Amino acid sequence: MSDSDPIVRYGLEPSGAGGQTLPFSPAVRAGDFVYISGQVAMNEHGEIEPGGIEAQTRRTMQNVVKVLALAGCDLAQVVKVTVWLDDTRDFWSFNRVYREYFGDRPPARSCVRAQMMVDCKIEIEAIAYSPLGRETAQRNE
Repeated sequence: MSDSDPIVRYGLEPSGAGGQTLPFSPAVRAGDFVYISGQVAMNEHGEIEPGGIEAQTRRTMQNVVKVLALAGCDLAQVVKVTVWLDDTRDFWSFNRVYREYFGDRPPARSCVRAQMMVDCKIEIEAIAYSPLGRETAQRNE
């Protein structure tokens, strides 16, 4: 990141089903914050993970971790998460899996029910706090 380009975009490769390019950045750094676009339970073959909410939550969280890593971040730096669930009956099962990833130090969170744009049960976006000095130090290691 330079003074002439204060915003950095990560992961501008094909990211949709069948390897198609989608019109968004998976992660964007703006100053000390990294914004992660909504992640769904898409596996490495571009297909939605089969199974119920627990399997899809695990895959979605793995995708969040993967995109955070593009910007040199991890879950410990996440300060805010927004979750969309397709079915409110999945809320408690979702929470059990979600707790596995954030433990006793979870970020702030919003969770709502919404109709998804793809055939999945969950979507998660995140905001991480990662001071610029830390990212630079990690790149130099």
